[in-house]
Amino acid sequence: MKLLARCPLCRTVMELAMSHADRRIHCIACGRLFKVPDQQKLQNAIDRLEDAASEVFVDEQGNLYG
Repeated sequence: MKLLARCPLCRTVMELAMSHADRRIHCIACGRLFKVPDQQKLQNAIDRLEDAASEVFVDEQGNLYG
């Protein structure tokens, strides 16, 4: 499995191996050092995104549609 990571400074997207999870890496474009989240945090983010994919929408005023 591969990870996609985006540099917080220059926004360059890098393809990484799962072994980079929970480690600090240097951006290939600008050299900034940043931390890749651990596998559990990545799985929690994926689960949250899947839960958010629904037929219910909320507008800026808090009204529900769907």
